[in-house]
Amino acid sequence: MKRRRLLIAAAIAIVGVALLVTVRGGSEPPAFDTALVDRGDVVEVVGATGVLEAVTTVQVGSQVSGTVAWLGADFNSQVKKGQVVARLEPSLFEARVAQARSNLVAARAQVERSAAATADAKQKYERAQALSAQDLLPESDLESAKATYDSAAAQQKASDAAVSQAAAALNQAEVDLAHSVIVAPIDGVVLARSVDVGQTVAASLQAPTLFVIANDLKRMRVNVAIDEADIGRVQPGQAASFRVDAWPDEVFKGNVEQVRLQPIVNQNVVTYNTIVAVSNDDLKLMPGMTATVSVETQRRDAVLRVPAAAARFRPDAAEGSGRAGGWRSGGDAREGNASGASRQATSRDGARERHGRPLFVPGKGGRPEPRAVKLGLSDGRFVEVLEGLQEGEAVITGLRGAAVAAGPRPSPSASNNPFAPRRERPTR
Repeated sequence: MKRRRLLIAAAIAIVGVALLVTVRGGSEPPAFDTALVDRGDVVEVVGATGVLEAVTTVQVGSQVSGTVAWLGADFNSQVKKGQVVARLEPSLFEARVAQARSNLVAARAQVERSAAATADAKQKYERAQALSAQDLLPESDLESAKATYDSAAAQQKASDAAVSQAAAALNQAEVDLAHSVIVAPIDGVVLARSVDVGQTVAASLQAPTLFVIANDLKRMRVNVAIDEADIGRVQPGQAASFRVDAWPDEVFKGNVEQVRLQPIVNQNVVTYNTIVAVSNDDLKLMPGMTATVSVETQRRDAVLRVPAAAARFRPDAAEGSGRAGGWRSGGDAREGNASGASRQATSRDGARERHGRPLFVPGKGGRPEPRAVKLGLSDGRFVEVLEGLQEGEAVITGLRGAAVAAGPRPSPSASNNPFAPRRERPTR
């Protein structure tokens, strides 16, 4: 019985040692996810939000004060240039015109009276001159006749000026009467109506707005606020695409028309308004819609490319570190765990880090093998391959979840911490 117990204890000890050896040093090589190098398009974009608006929007107001007597347009009404869209009560303006016309008639009558008085004074002055030449009239009477004539001539000039003034007043009254009729200044559609019949509008220092008319909703634009960090890559003529919440499954196309130089500062954030011209032939887009815009800044068509995850993947076990079986993805080429070949590739191109970063391909025994490559444009999903790989080759993109249990877990770092900032700028 005693011997049997010893044999059982020995067997348990052997099994324990075997398990310990298996856990510490006998783990299988980890398995990795791979992807093939293929050909496709790589597009770099700048993302931002903007507001849709008509190319030309006119606020129609009133230059005179009065009461709205009639409306000839409403929301969404199609109007033509010169079409009457509202009338103000005209009685007050007509009364002013009649009064100004009467004043003009009176002023012209005064001109005739002044002309008669001037002619009479002139005749008397000439007679006084003739009598004075014969010494039949005192000098004082001659001077008095001259003064009367000069006064009559001046009065005639004043009467002429009064006629001009009365004519101007009449013209002003007629203009005010004409302005009581509100017409559309452009062809378009009424976006807003701000008054109702019977409402009084007061035009003092600023004309009140009665209607807002958009010229042509088949041609619209998106006013996009581009961040100052991205505005240097945006140029007129670049292609743009955007989505709106009203049509979530549809992508609308446009082109950058203008990059405005005026900075917009909001809570210490500097943006620049960029205008994207849009065709709206089917009238699906409406003014005021919020658009999520992507401006295409660079594009590579039918180039060799790899998934962006392949460019981020780094094995955790450094050369000579003594760690067995520990692997991870999402590291940085500058962390010191790359091979000598990868370090040489990095040193050849220091201007742009991704142009010297190594990628890892499946090697002997399933172990990652570094490959010096030269990478180009990235759009966040794919990275362009310039040198070092051929179409159809496999690259490692990450560690399979089943193999993570082999070996100790790596400590959090900037490469696998979701809250740490990434080195590669995300494309919006």
